[in-house]
Amino acid sequence: MKRHLTAVPDHLAIIMDGNGRWATQRGRPRWMGHVRGAQTVRKVVTHCARRGVGQLTLYAFSSDNWKRPQEEVKLLFELFATHLDRQLPELISNDIRLTVIGRRDRLPSALAERINAAEARTHSCRRMHLRVAIDYSSRTAIQTAATSGALERAMPDRSDATGAGILPSVDMVLRTGGERRLSDFLLWESAYAELAFLDVNFPDLTAADLDTVFADYAARDRRFGGVQVVDQLIKESA
Repeated sequence: MKRHLTAVPDHLAIIMDGNGRWATQRGRPRWMGHVRGAQTVRKVVTHCARRGVGQLTLYAFSSDNWKRPQEEVKLLFELFATHLDRQLPELISNDIRLTVIGRRDRLPSALAERINAAEARTHSCRRMHLRVAIDYSSRTAIQTAATSGALERAMPDRSDATGAGILPSVDMVLRTGGERRLSDFLLWESAYAELAFLDVNFPDLTAADLDTVFADYAARDRRFGGVQVVDQLIKESA
């Protein structure tokens, strides 16, 4: 029985995994997978906004990704900056707010400046809130929030929460690439999130794949530790 009437999650979080494997499987250098993945990001953002997702958080670069080869890390940051410049006008025209979460003190200064400018220019956009996690660690975010007292003041359902500290609760976490783990991504916020894992590498993720995930989400019974009223009525009438 379908009990959850919301067609799409209000807050969708995506672990964009499989860019490197996409390239390797095709005999291409890993950087080509990241380039193709950046193109897919644009399609995902557009489709989520069209379907009515209120908040979309993308895991682009974890704090553990610094362990990757220096050249790959450098290319990723250059790719972030390039696509930020290209997509900013489209974000503004589509009324999409951009926030980057994670550490900024280790990012190239030019990229940090672009991020600050993009956040300022999209601050008043309201159609969808797009968050991109760069140099992000959920454990670090929780520790920071705890030491600052933010956890005591946290209200997960606030729609005006900023990209710093604790974010609004996640309704669904989607991971591509075939892996089945959260990898230090939004651990606090995903306490009651629905989970979806696809064997599709991120560059191959399509709008149809997202629609399938949304349909699955809409059919799930989200109880948050409680009992659905319809279940209780059935039990009482038995």
